[in-house]
Amino acid sequence: MAIHLSGIVGPSARLDTMSASASFVEHVRDLLSPIGALTDGSFFGGHAFKYRQVQFAMIMGSTLYFRVNERTRKAYELKGSKPFSYLTKKGVVQVRKYYAAPADLLESQEQLLTWARQAIDAEQAITPSTPPSRSA
Repeated sequence: MAIHLSGIVGPSARLDTMSASASFVEHVRDLLSPIGALTDGSFFGGHAFKYRQVQFAMIMGSTLYFRVNERTRKAYELKGSKPFSYLTKKGVVQVRKYYAAPADLLESQEQLLTWARQAIDAEQAITPSTPPSRSA
């Protein structure tokens, strides 16, 4: 079970199921504040959370999604979490690099921060901190 499964979103979904809930964003921001160096902002109807300019989480509707990689994805699947999905004219698209955060994380700030730090690590393992140099 995820923190709040709003279901699959897409062109036929109501705007309120796609748009990030302002009160939920504020609640998650408060819970994540001990991480420090945290920035956040709106994007494509959702809300992104970044640590040192690297996005590690997003909220769509009232669902928090964390960045995963091959090492961390299994823990989400074992908790029954699903990847972020949306509808297109061609069908459902699953974004397997973002999984819904398990519901019990909102009950423990300590656990939420642990999973958030794993999401930060998952993204940083993929995103180099400095761009590679170009050779001419």
